[in-house]
Amino acid sequence: MTGRDLAIAALLGAEEYAFGTAALVVLGCVMMRVCQLDTCPVGVATQNPELRKNFQGKPEHLVNYMHFIAQEMREIMAELGFRSVNEMIGRTDKLEVGEAMTRWKATALDLTPLLYQPTLSENVGSYCQVEQDHALDQALDRQQLMDLCRPALEKGEKVEARLPICNINRVVGTMVGHQVTERYGVNGLPEDTISLEFTGSAGQSFGAFVPPGMTLELEGDANDYVGKGLSGGKIIVYPPREASFVAEDNIIIGNVAFYGATAGEAYIRGIAGERFCVRNSGVKAVVEGLGDHGCEYMTGGRVVVLGETGRNFAAGMSGGIAYVLDQSGEFARHCNQDMVLLEDLVDKQEITEVRNMIENHAVYTDSSVAKRILQNWNAMLPSFVRVIPKDYKRMLEAIERACQAGYCGDEAIMAAFEENKGDLSRIGGN
Repeated sequence: MTGRDLAIAALLGAEEYAFGTAALVVLGCVMMRVCQLDTCPVGVATQNPELRKNFQGKPEHLVNYMHFIAQEMREIMAELGFRSVNEMIGRTDKLEVGEAMTRWKATALDLTPLLYQPTLSENVGSYCQVEQDHALDQALDRQQLMDLCRPALEKGEKVEARLPICNINRVVGTMVGHQVTERYGVNGLPEDTISLEFTGSAGQSFGAFVPPGMTLELEGDANDYVGKGLSGGKIIVYPPREASFVAEDNIIIGNVAFYGATAGEAYIRGIAGERFCVRNSGVKAVVEGLGDHGCEYMTGGRVVVLGETGRNFAAGMSGGIAYVLDQSGEFARHCNQDMVLLEDLVDKQEITEVRNMIENHAVYTDSSVAKRILQNWNAMLPSFVRVIPKDYKRMLEAIERACQAGYCGDEAIMAAFEENKGDLSRIGGN
Protein backbone atom coordinates (compact mmCIF):
# COMPACT_ATOMS: atom_id res chain seq x y z
CA MET A 1 0.00 0.00 0.00
CA THR A 2 1.52 3.29 -1.15
CA GLY A 3 0.41 6.88 -1.51
CA ARG A 4 -0.06 6.19 -5.22
CA ASP A 5 -2.49 3.37 -4.37
CA LEU A 6 -4.51 5.78 -2.25
CA ALA A 7 -4.55 8.41 -4.97
CA ILE A 8 -5.83 5.93 -7.57
CA ALA A 9 -8.49 4.67 -5.15
CA ALA A 10 -9.67 8.24 -4.52
CA LEU A 11 -9.80 9.05 -8.23
CA LEU A 12 -11.88 5.92 -8.78
CA GLY A 13 -14.34 7.10 -6.12
CA ALA A 14 -13.17 5.64 -2.80
CA GLU A 15 -13.95 7.79 0.23
CA GLU A 16 -12.33 5.62 2.92
CA TYR A 17 -9.03 3.75 3.01
CA ALA A 18 -8.14 0.84 5.29
CA PHE A 19 -4.69 -0.38 6.28
CA GLY A 20 -4.43 -3.99 7.46
CA THR A 21 -1.66 -6.25 6.25
CA ALA A 22 0.58 -3.33 5.29
CA ALA A 23 0.59 -2.08 8.88
CA LEU A 24 1.52 -5.55 10.16
CA VAL A 25 4.37 -5.80 7.65
CA VAL A 26 5.72 -2.46 8.86
CA LEU A 27 5.75 -3.88 12.40
CA GLY A 28 7.70 -6.93 11.29
CA CYS A 29 5.25 -9.43 9.77
CA VAL A 30 6.95 -11.63 7.15
CA MET A 31 3.72 -13.25 5.87
CA MET A 32 4.53 -16.78 7.06
CA ARG A 33 0.77 -17.52 7.19
CA VAL A 34 0.99 -19.42 10.49
CA CYS A 35 -0.96 -16.94 12.64
CA GLN A 36 -3.28 -19.68 13.91
CA LEU A 37 -0.44 -22.04 14.94
CA ASP A 38 1.18 -19.87 17.63
CA THR A 39 4.53 -20.24 15.82
CA CYS A 40 5.01 -16.75 14.33
CA PRO A 41 8.81 -16.45 13.96
CA VAL A 42 8.84 -12.65 14.32
CA GLY A 43 6.60 -12.56 17.40
CA VAL A 44 3.67 -10.66 15.86
CA ALA A 45 0.93 -13.31 16.26
CA THR A 46 1.99 -15.56 19.13
CA GLN A 47 1.64 -16.02 22.87
CA ASN A 48 4.86 -18.05 23.08
CA PRO A 49 7.20 -16.04 25.36
CA GLU A 50 10.33 -17.13 23.48
CA LEU A 51 8.93 -16.13 20.09
CA ARG A 52 7.57 -12.84 21.44
CA LYS A 53 11.16 -11.84 22.22
CA ASN A 54 11.71 -11.68 18.45
CA PHE A 55 9.20 -8.86 18.00
CA GLN A 56 11.07 -5.74 16.85
CA GLY A 57 8.14 -3.52 15.90
CA LYS A 58 7.67 -0.05 17.39
CA PRO A 59 4.80 2.46 17.18
CA GLU A 60 7.25 4.90 15.61
CA HIS A 61 7.69 2.56 12.65
CA LEU A 62 3.98 2.69 11.87
CA VAL A 63 3.83 6.47 12.34
CA ASN A 64 6.78 6.86 9.98
CA TYR A 65 5.07 4.66 7.38
CA MET A 66 1.91 6.78 7.54
CA HIS A 67 4.02 9.92 7.11
CA PHE A 68 5.50 8.47 3.92
CA ILE A 69 2.01 7.57 2.66
CA ALA A 70 0.76 11.10 3.35
CA GLN A 71 3.83 12.70 1.75
CA GLU A 72 3.49 10.72 -1.49
CA MET A 73 -0.24 11.44 -1.55
CA ARG A 74 0.45 15.18 -1.19
CA GLU A 75 2.97 15.13 -4.03
CA ILE A 76 0.52 13.40 -6.38
CA MET A 77 -2.25 15.83 -5.40
CA ALA A 78 0.05 18.75 -6.19
CA GLU A 79 0.93 17.28 -9.60
CA LEU A 80 -2.75 16.88 -10.44
CA GLY A 81 -3.73 20.31 -9.12
CA PHE A 82 -5.88 19.25 -6.17
CA ARG A 83 -5.91 21.10 -2.84
CA SER A 84 -7.86 18.47 -0.88
CA VAL A 85 -8.66 14.77 -1.05
CA ASN A 86 -12.37 15.57 -1.37
CA GLU A 87 -11.69 17.27 -4.70
CA MET A 88 -10.14 14.04 -6.01
CA ILE A 89 -13.08 11.74 -5.31
CA GLY A 90 -14.41 10.21 -8.52
CA ARG A 91 -12.17 12.21 -10.88
CA THR A 92 -11.51 9.32 -13.26
CA ASP A 93 -10.69 11.84 -15.99
CA LYS A 94 -7.29 12.18 -14.31
CA LEU A 95 -6.50 8.49 -14.87
CA GLU A 96 -4.91 7.04 -18.00
CA VAL A 97 -4.51 3.43 -19.07
CA GLY A 98 -0.91 2.32 -18.52
CA GLU A 99 1.47 0.37 -20.72
CA ALA A 100 0.60 -2.87 -18.93
CA MET A 101 -2.68 -2.89 -20.85
CA THR A 102 -0.78 -3.51 -24.08
CA ARG A 103 0.47 -6.91 -22.91
CA TRP A 104 -1.28 -9.94 -24.36
CA LYS A 105 -2.94 -10.99 -21.11
CA ALA A 106 -4.67 -7.61 -20.74
CA THR A 107 -5.59 -6.83 -24.34
CA ALA A 108 -9.15 -8.13 -23.89
CA LEU A 109 -9.84 -5.92 -20.88
CA ASP A 110 -12.08 -2.91 -21.45
CA LEU A 111 -11.73 -0.35 -18.65
CA THR A 112 -14.08 2.17 -20.24
CA PRO A 113 -16.98 1.52 -17.83
CA LEU A 114 -14.63 1.86 -14.87
CA LEU A 115 -13.20 5.16 -16.09
CA TYR A 116 -16.48 6.66 -17.35
CA GLN A 117 -16.95 10.22 -16.13
CA PRO A 118 -20.64 11.26 -16.17
CA THR A 119 -21.59 14.83 -16.99
CA LEU A 120 -23.06 16.39 -13.85
CA SER A 121 -24.37 19.81 -12.98
CA GLU A 122 -22.51 21.98 -10.50
CA ASN A 123 -25.17 21.26 -7.89
CA VAL A 124 -24.35 17.54 -7.83
CA GLY A 125 -21.48 16.52 -5.58
CA SER A 126 -19.13 13.60 -6.00
CA TYR A 127 -18.63 12.45 -2.43
CA CYS A 128 -20.60 11.86 0.78
CA GLN A 129 -23.96 12.55 -0.85
CA VAL A 130 -26.07 10.06 1.11
CA GLU A 131 -25.58 9.21 4.76
CA GLN A 132 -25.71 5.57 5.79
CA ASP A 133 -29.23 4.36 6.46
CA HIS A 134 -29.43 1.06 8.30
CA ALA A 135 -33.23 1.28 8.57
CA LEU A 136 -33.02 0.92 12.34
CA ASP A 137 -36.46 2.47 12.76
CA GLN A 138 -37.90 -0.48 10.85
CA ALA A 139 -36.15 -3.08 13.02
CA LEU A 140 -38.36 -5.49 14.96
CA ASP A 141 -36.84 -4.26 18.21
CA ARG A 142 -37.94 -0.68 17.50
CA GLN A 143 -41.29 -1.64 15.98
CA GLN A 144 -42.50 -4.07 18.67
CA LEU A 145 -40.01 -5.47 21.16
CA MET A 146 -39.08 -2.23 22.89
CA ASP A 147 -42.70 -1.52 23.86
CA LEU A 148 -43.33 -5.13 24.90
CA CYS A 149 -40.25 -5.16 27.12
CA ARG A 150 -40.81 -1.75 28.71
CA PRO A 151 -42.06 -3.20 32.06
CA ALA A 152 -38.83 -5.21 32.34
CA LEU A 153 -36.63 -2.32 31.28
CA GLU A 154 -38.22 0.25 33.58
CA LYS A 155 -39.33 -1.85 36.59
CA GLY A 156 -37.53 -5.16 36.26
CA GLU A 157 -40.83 -7.00 35.86
CA LYS A 158 -41.07 -10.30 33.99
CA VAL A 159 -42.11 -10.09 30.35
CA GLU A 160 -43.22 -12.95 28.11
CA ALA A 161 -44.29 -12.68 24.47
CA ARG A 162 -44.66 -14.80 21.34
CA LEU A 163 -44.20 -13.24 17.90
CA PRO A 164 -43.70 -14.22 14.26
CA ILE A 165 -40.31 -13.57 12.67
CA CYS A 166 -38.96 -13.61 9.11
CA ASN A 167 -35.53 -13.41 7.54
CA ILE A 168 -35.63 -9.64 7.03
CA ASN A 169 -35.66 -9.26 10.82
CA ARG A 170 -31.97 -8.98 11.66
CA VAL A 171 -30.20 -8.51 15.02
CA VAL A 172 -33.44 -9.30 16.82
CA GLY A 173 -33.09 -8.66 20.54
CA THR A 174 -29.90 -6.64 20.29
CA MET A 175 -31.43 -3.18 20.82
CA VAL A 176 -33.47 -4.43 23.77
CA GLY A 177 -30.29 -5.99 25.14
CA HIS A 178 -28.52 -2.66 24.82
CA GLN A 179 -31.21 -1.02 26.94
CA VAL A 180 -30.87 -3.76 29.58
CA THR A 181 -27.12 -3.22 29.80
CA GLU A 182 -27.42 0.56 29.79
CA ARG A 183 -29.89 0.50 32.69
CA TYR A 184 -28.67 -2.45 34.75
CA GLY A 185 -24.99 -2.81 33.88
CA VAL A 186 -23.05 -5.91 32.89
CA ASN A 187 -24.95 -8.11 35.37
CA GLY A 188 -28.19 -7.44 33.52
CA LEU A 189 -31.47 -8.77 34.89
CA PRO A 190 -32.36 -12.01 36.72
CA GLU A 191 -32.59 -15.09 34.50
CA ASP A 192 -35.59 -15.22 32.14
CA THR A 193 -36.85 -11.74 33.09
CA ILE A 194 -37.38 -11.11 29.39
CA SER A 195 -38.57 -14.27 27.64
CA LEU A 196 -39.37 -13.89 23.95
CA GLU A 197 -40.57 -16.73 21.72
CA PHE A 198 -40.45 -16.45 17.94
CA THR A 199 -41.82 -18.60 15.13
CA GLY A 200 -40.45 -18.54 11.60
CA SER A 201 -37.08 -18.00 9.93
CA ALA A 202 -34.89 -15.49 11.72
CA GLY A 203 -32.56 -13.16 9.83
CA GLN A 204 -28.86 -12.72 10.48
CA SER A 205 -27.45 -12.12 13.96
CA PHE A 206 -30.48 -13.41 15.86
CA GLY A 207 -29.84 -12.68 19.54
CA ALA A 208 -26.50 -10.94 18.96
CA PHE A 209 -24.90 -9.54 22.13
CA VAL A 210 -27.94 -10.19 24.35
CA PRO A 211 -27.07 -9.80 28.07
CA PRO A 212 -28.10 -11.72 31.23
CA GLY A 213 -31.84 -11.80 31.86
CA MET A 214 -32.87 -12.25 28.24
CA THR A 215 -34.04 -15.56 26.77
CA LEU A 216 -34.76 -15.82 23.05
CA GLU A 217 -36.53 -18.97 21.88
CA LEU A 218 -36.99 -19.70 18.18
CA GLU A 219 -39.29 -22.32 16.71
CA GLY A 220 -38.06 -22.48 13.14
CA ASP A 221 -34.59 -21.81 11.75
CA ALA A 222 -32.07 -19.00 11.60
CA ASN A 223 -29.49 -17.50 9.27
CA ASP A 224 -25.83 -16.81 10.05
CA TYR A 225 -24.35 -15.26 13.20
CA VAL A 226 -26.88 -16.57 15.73
CA GLY A 227 -25.79 -15.38 19.18
CA LYS A 228 -22.86 -13.37 17.86
CA GLY A 229 -21.06 -11.84 20.85
CA LEU A 230 -23.59 -13.42 23.25
CA SER A 231 -22.99 -11.68 26.57
CA GLY A 232 -24.93 -13.66 29.15
CA GLY A 233 -28.32 -14.30 27.57
CA LYS A 234 -29.89 -17.61 26.62
CA ILE A 235 -30.72 -18.73 23.08
CA ILE A 236 -32.86 -21.76 22.22
CA VAL A 237 -33.53 -22.92 18.65
CA TYR A 238 -35.53 -25.93 17.49
CA PRO A 239 -37.47 -26.83 14.32
CA PRO A 240 -41.24 -26.35 14.01
CA ARG A 241 -43.12 -28.81 16.17
CA GLU A 242 -45.10 -30.03 13.16
CA ALA A 243 -41.96 -30.53 11.03
CA SER A 244 -41.78 -33.90 9.29
CA PHE A 245 -37.97 -33.95 8.93
CA VAL A 246 -35.49 -35.36 11.45
CA ALA A 247 -33.98 -32.43 13.37
CA GLU A 248 -30.56 -33.98 13.99
CA ASP A 249 -30.11 -34.63 10.25
CA ASN A 250 -30.83 -31.07 9.13
CA ILE A 251 -29.14 -27.69 9.42
CA ILE A 252 -31.18 -25.46 11.70
CA ILE A 253 -28.88 -22.43 12.09
CA GLY A 254 -26.36 -20.91 9.70
CA ASN A 255 -22.62 -20.27 9.81
CA VAL A 256 -20.52 -18.50 12.42
CA ALA A 257 -22.97 -18.94 15.29
CA PHE A 258 -21.83 -17.60 18.68
CA TYR A 259 -18.79 -15.93 17.18
CA GLY A 260 -16.88 -14.10 19.92
CA ALA A 261 -19.48 -14.99 22.55
CA THR A 262 -18.36 -14.30 26.12
CA ALA A 263 -21.11 -15.66 28.39
CA GLY A 264 -24.53 -17.29 28.34
CA GLU A 265 -26.19 -20.51 27.24
CA ALA A 266 -27.22 -21.94 23.87
CA TYR A 267 -29.29 -24.99 22.98
CA ILE A 268 -29.60 -25.88 19.30
CA ARG A 269 -31.76 -28.84 18.24
CA GLY A 270 -30.32 -29.69 14.85
CA ILE A 271 -27.09 -29.07 12.98
CA ALA A 272 -25.19 -25.77 12.89
CA GLY A 273 -23.25 -24.51 9.88
CA GLU A 274 -19.53 -23.85 9.67
CA ARG A 275 -17.37 -22.05 12.26
CA PHE A 276 -19.63 -22.78 15.21
CA CYS A 277 -18.40 -21.10 18.43
CA VAL A 278 -15.34 -19.56 16.80
CA ARG A 279 -13.54 -17.44 19.42
CA ASN A 280 -16.00 -18.55 22.09
CA SER A 281 -14.68 -17.41 25.45
CA GLY A 282 -17.41 -18.32 27.91
CA VAL A 283 -20.66 -19.66 26.47
CA LYS A 284 -22.03 -23.09 27.31
CA ALA A 285 -23.52 -24.50 24.10
CA VAL A 286 -25.19 -27.75 23.06
CA VAL A 287 -25.66 -28.63 19.39
CA GLU A 288 -26.51 -31.83 17.51
CA GLY A 289 -23.85 -31.56 14.80
CA LEU A 290 -21.86 -28.87 13.01
CA GLY A 291 -19.88 -28.04 9.89
CA ASP A 292 -16.19 -27.35 9.31
CA HIS A 293 -13.92 -25.33 11.61
CA GLY A 294 -15.98 -25.79 14.78
CA CYS A 295 -14.57 -24.24 17.98
CA GLU A 296 -11.79 -22.54 16.01
CA TYR A 297 -9.71 -20.14 18.15
CA MET A 298 -11.92 -20.94 21.16
CA THR A 299 -10.50 -19.58 24.43
CA GLY A 300 -13.15 -20.51 27.01
CA GLY A 301 -16.58 -21.95 27.67
CA ARG A 302 -17.97 -25.44 27.15
CA VAL A 303 -19.37 -26.96 23.95
CA VAL A 304 -21.23 -30.27 23.77
CA VAL A 305 -21.67 -31.76 20.29
CA LEU A 306 -24.24 -34.58 20.11
CA GLY A 307 -23.41 -35.52 16.54
CA GLU A 308 -20.78 -35.36 13.83
CA THR A 309 -18.42 -32.47 13.16
CA GLY A 310 -16.85 -31.19 9.98
CA ARG A 311 -13.12 -31.03 9.34
CA ASN A 312 -10.57 -28.85 11.13
CA PHE A 313 -12.37 -28.94 14.47
CA ALA A 314 -10.53 -27.09 17.29
CA ALA A 315 -7.95 -25.39 15.04
CA GLY A 316 -6.17 -22.75 17.11
CA MET A 317 -8.23 -23.67 20.19
CA SER A 318 -6.38 -22.44 23.29
CA GLY A 319 -9.01 -22.59 26.05
CA GLY A 320 -12.32 -24.06 27.09
CA ILE A 321 -13.34 -27.69 26.62
CA ALA A 322 -15.46 -29.42 23.98
CA TYR A 323 -17.21 -32.75 24.41
CA VAL A 324 -18.02 -34.60 21.18
CA LEU A 325 -20.25 -37.68 20.95
CA ASP A 326 -18.19 -39.87 18.61
CA GLN A 327 -20.31 -42.95 17.91
CA SER A 328 -18.72 -43.54 14.50
CA GLY A 329 -15.14 -43.38 15.76
CA GLU A 330 -14.25 -40.92 12.98
CA PHE A 331 -13.90 -37.74 15.04
CA ALA A 332 -10.11 -37.90 15.39
CA ARG A 333 -9.84 -37.63 11.58
CA HIS A 334 -11.82 -34.40 11.57
CA CYS A 335 -10.07 -32.77 14.53
CA ASN A 336 -7.04 -30.50 14.17
CA GLN A 337 -4.85 -31.89 16.95
CA ASP A 338 -1.99 -29.39 16.71
CA MET A 339 -3.02 -27.65 19.93
CA VAL A 340 -5.47 -30.04 21.62
CA LEU A 341 -5.60 -33.45 23.26
CA LEU A 342 -8.35 -36.02 22.72
CA GLU A 343 -9.24 -37.79 25.96
CA ASP A 344 -11.94 -39.92 27.54
CA LEU A 345 -14.55 -38.21 29.71
CA VAL A 346 -13.81 -39.64 33.16
CA ASP A 347 -13.78 -36.77 35.66
CA LYS A 348 -16.92 -37.03 37.83
CA GLN A 349 -17.40 -33.28 38.07
CA GLU A 350 -17.17 -32.87 34.30
CA ILE A 351 -19.49 -35.83 33.71
CA THR A 352 -22.07 -34.14 35.94
CA GLU A 353 -21.63 -30.84 34.10
CA VAL A 354 -22.03 -32.45 30.67
CA ARG A 355 -25.08 -34.41 31.80
CA ASN A 356 -26.69 -31.25 33.21
CA MET A 357 -26.15 -29.45 29.90
CA ILE A 358 -27.74 -32.32 27.97
CA GLU A 359 -30.66 -32.43 30.43
CA ASN A 360 -31.23 -28.71 29.89
CA HIS A 361 -31.06 -29.29 26.14
CA ALA A 362 -33.77 -31.97 26.41
CA VAL A 363 -36.00 -29.71 28.52
CA TYR A 364 -35.63 -26.60 26.37
CA THR A 365 -35.77 -28.19 22.90
CA ASP A 366 -37.56 -31.53 23.47
CA SER A 367 -34.60 -33.15 21.69
CA SER A 368 -35.04 -36.84 20.94
CA VAL A 369 -31.25 -37.17 20.69
CA ALA A 370 -30.74 -35.78 24.18
CA LYS A 371 -33.48 -38.00 25.59
CA ARG A 372 -31.98 -41.10 24.00
CA ILE A 373 -28.54 -40.30 25.41
CA LEU A 374 -29.91 -39.71 28.90
CA GLN A 375 -31.91 -42.93 28.83
CA ASN A 376 -28.75 -44.88 27.92
CA TRP A 377 -26.28 -42.70 29.81
CA ASN A 378 -23.88 -45.37 31.05
CA ALA A 379 -23.67 -46.98 27.63
CA MET A 380 -23.24 -43.65 25.80
CA LEU A 381 -20.67 -42.10 28.16
CA PRO A 382 -17.63 -43.94 26.69
CA SER A 383 -18.47 -42.48 23.26
CA PHE A 384 -17.79 -38.91 24.42
CA VAL A 385 -14.42 -37.44 23.46
CA ARG A 386 -13.00 -34.69 25.64
CA VAL A 387 -11.21 -32.06 23.55
CA ILE A 388 -8.93 -29.88 25.68
CA PRO A 389 -6.09 -27.55 24.62
CA LYS A 390 -2.67 -28.75 25.74
CA ASP A 391 -1.64 -25.46 27.32
CA TYR A 392 -5.03 -25.03 28.98
CA LYS A 393 -4.72 -28.47 30.55
CA ARG A 394 -1.25 -27.62 31.86
CA MET A 395 -2.68 -24.42 33.36
CA LEU A 396 -5.53 -26.28 35.07
CA GLU A 397 -3.08 -28.79 36.51
CA ALA A 398 -0.83 -25.96 37.71
CA ILE A 399 -3.80 -24.27 39.41
CA GLU A 400 -4.63 -27.56 41.14
CA ARG A 401 -1.05 -27.84 42.42
CA ALA A 402 -1.16 -24.23 43.64
CA CYS A 403 -4.40 -24.94 45.52
CA GLN A 404 -2.82 -27.98 47.15
CA ALA A 405 0.11 -25.77 48.18
CA GLY A 406 -2.25 -23.46 50.08
CA TYR A 407 -3.06 -20.80 47.50
CA CYS A 408 -6.66 -19.92 46.67
CA GLY A 409 -8.61 -17.88 44.15
CA ASP A 410 -6.61 -15.32 42.18
CA GLU A 411 -3.44 -16.20 44.09
CA ALA A 412 -3.63 -19.78 42.78
CA ILE A 413 -4.17 -18.53 39.24
CA MET A 414 -1.18 -16.17 39.41
CA ALA A 415 1.03 -18.88 40.91
CA ALA A 416 0.00 -21.22 38.10
CA PHE A 417 0.65 -18.50 35.53
CA GLU A 418 4.18 -17.95 36.81
CA GLU A 419 4.85 -21.69 36.79
CA ASN A 420 3.43 -22.10 33.29
CA LYS A 421 5.43 -19.16 31.97
CA GLY A 422 8.67 -21.07 32.42
CA ASP A 423 7.35 -24.48 31.36
CA LEU A 424 9.73 -25.76 28.67
CA SER A 425 7.05 -28.02 27.19
CA ARG A 426 4.86 -24.97 26.61
CA ILE A 427 7.68 -22.98 25.06
CA GLY A 428 8.36 -25.90 22.76
CA GLY A 429 4.72 -25.94 21.70
CA ASN A 430 4.04 -29.48 22.98
